[in-house]
Amino acid sequence: MAVADVTLCECFARDGLQHEPQFVPTATKRALVERFAALGFPRVEATSYSNPKVVPQFSDASQLLQSLERRSGVFYKATCANVKAVERALADLEAGYGANEISLLVSATESHTRKNLNRTRAEQWQNIADMVAAAGGRFRLVGTISVAFGCPFEGKVDPGTVVSDIERFTALGIEHVALGDTTGMATPASVRHMFALLKEKKEKRLVPIAHFHDTRGTGLVNYVAAYEAGVRHFDSSFGGVGGHPAKVKYGGGHTGNVCTEDLVNLFESMGIATGIDLDGLLATAELCEQALGRELHGRVTRSGLNPLGA
Repeated sequence: MAVADVTLCECFARDGLQHEPQFVPTATKRALVERFAALGFPRVEATSYSNPKVVPQFSDASQLLQSLERRSGVFYKATCANVKAVERALADLEAGYGANEISLLVSATESHTRKNLNRTRAEQWQNIADMVAAAGGRFRLVGTISVAFGCPFEGKVDPGTVVSDIERFTALGIEHVALGDTTGMATPASVRHMFALLKEKKEKRLVPIAHFHDTRGTGLVNYVAAYEAGVRHFDSSFGGVGGHPAKVKYGGGHTGNVCTEDLVNLFESMGIATGIDLDGLLATAELCEQALGRELHGRVTRSGLNPLGA
């Protein structure tokens, strides 16, 4: 794997596909996840142990993981919403084909917690603690804080609340924590402020992850602000797909993730090595478009990579 200055997680197969109302065949998902790993992504969101009645897209979670050819050194992540989901992840792990990373989700506001998770924040934090206990140290755990930079229901979010949530994750032994700009409300100024607050805490174990959405066209500039603030882990999705489950609506317009091909192009143009195989990048973007049967949001998929390079 090429030396990289940043660690990118490809989210198309989970965060991306949760937005899709039509079921994508398991074989297609498998081919894409394997392609992402082969391109050089050290972290790949593979699936979710969601309730199939709520998110039918991932009713094949175990089937996908069982068929998936693994690449050494790659973390394949599955999202877990509750203890039952963690138990499913453990069962697959015991069977020899489970994920090696799972993510646990909280929201920074009460309103989004109730809308997205159907619980109070207090109930969700107890749920998180129960999931960590159930996992028993068998996976690398990733905490995710949704609406960390602004909430579609409550507006401004106190950065102190987000910092407190990060501290709760690290107290549970979770060192990788993603801050989600769930409906694209962050600005470079708010991004710099948030990560400056984290630096002040001097939590050496913490690995902050930027997980921004491009709802208002600010995703790339916010990622540059995060990089300049010292962040080195970033989530993105080919074609900018994703946002929220197809049956759970909030936010308007395009709510998707930052577009992988555009982010890789930008970083590489800035002299920031991503470790991603550029020769296969746009062909993979086109495969993602074929999987969904439509043109997606990637700019460089249409224009080509920056010919000037770094």
